[in-house]
Amino acid sequence: MEEWWTCCYPGVVVAGVWALRSLAPWWPPHVLYTTVSLPLLTVASDMAQKLTAGERESKLKPLLDDSWTMVDGRDAVKKTFLFKDFNEAWGWMGRVALRSEKMDHHPEWFNVYNKVEVTWSTHDCGGLSSKDINMATFCDDTFKLSSK
Repeated sequence: MEEWWTCCYPGVVVAGVWALRSLAPWWPPHVLYTTVSLPLLTVASDMAQKLTAGERESKLKPLLDDSWTMVDGRDAVKKTFLFKDFNEAWGWMGRVALRSEKMDHHPEWFNVYNKVEVTWSTHDCGGLSSKDINMATFCDDTFKLSSK
């Protein structure tokens, strides 16, 4: 483990005095008020895992039955949504964007007027994960609500 120093601005962590001095030689040393020990590499416990064969059968199959398709050449799903007009499409994209930000999982998408093509895949695991299933389901659910 290496010792790290936290400077007085929230969210700013600089490793060691020498790194601090090289980044900002004018920075006075008295602003270093605390030290904490952090691991050099932290592995997130909630890192996405690829869907298993069983999960593909139970979770992915219903999406494929509901107009989602596999993307050629990669482990991803896509679907094209058609709306009444641009405002409806853009509003729906806003709702999906807010949920995506909350889940820290963002789509690949393409929009022209009333048409939105959405692709889901988890880059962390190199394929489909439960995050993709959840977001694809959210896309379907919000589309059904917005097109009423």
